Amino acid sequence: MKTELVACPRADAVRSDLTEAPGWDAYATELRRLLAVLTEASGAGRLEVEELIVSRPLPDRFAELRNGSRVDPAEAAELLVGMAAGEGPYCRLIGAGRLRIESGWDGAMHFYVTSETAEELAGFDSESLELGRRTAEPDSDEVENPVRGVADEAFWAGVRDDAGDVTLLCERWAHGAYGCRWFRVTRENVGEVAEAVRPRSLLSLAVDPDLGLDPVLLDDDFTAFRPPLVPGELAYRAFPGGADDLAEVTDDGFAFMLGESAPAARRAVVPDPDGIVRARWEDFDEA
Repeated sequence: MKTELVACPRADAVRSDLTEAPGWDAYATELRRLLAVLTEASGAGRLEVEELIVSRPLPDRFAELRNGSRVDPAEAAELLVGMAAGEGPYCRLIGAGRLRIESGWDGAMHFYVTSETAEELAGFDSESLELGRRTAEPDSDEVENPVRGVADEAFWAGVRDDAGDVTLLCERWAHGAYGCRWFRVTRENVGEVAEAVRPRSLLSLAVDPDLGLDPVLLDDDFTAFRPPLVPGELAYRAFPGGADDLAEVTDDGFAFMLGESAPAARRAVVPDPDGIVRARWEDFDEA
């Protein structure tokens, strides 16, 4: 069993108003201090980003952030405070099996540590941060039906063989509307795209999909693309939850639509540079 440490604001105003409250800066400072103490006590060092959710464009300081990224204590502190503030990006931070950090509600953050690390916090005191503790086990991070395909040489050879008139590849590097890139793949640029995608991303291939401006798609998640669909990375906009009408799509210059439920011809996870697949993505098509 682990010890769960729950950090939350002492002031009710900070819990309800977060960054708008006069006491927010003091609470954020104490969250950073708590993280520094925990990383030192646990020996976690750099923390790995898991279950990243990107629902809005990332600020420049997080431009390289993605599932599988390893962040230093300063970057981890910025992520920690952003989650507590309700601004995101949201993720789980993991430190070598000795530290696990997850966001809660109303400014609270949850830290799962060993009992030995928890003992190091016995003397931690703060006027703006309340620290509770209990014996608990974090929810399992096991994926029930993982994508088993690997983006290896055989995968890319298959992509080259499958390439049709219009072949689209989605590289999903995080959950959320802004957590992916789209490419138009041809037999000629397969190698270039293979070099561009990042480790631990989920790849989904659509071969000659219907890209018409279909009102039926407006009721569900879909992605819109701007013309022309030239080979390489594409300009796109995700519409989570759909849109009210087609004008919402076309007025922004988008001329093609692809429904979220469109079948994937191939799906695979990009391995790490050593060839090992360490990311786990749910295969909803087969669930």
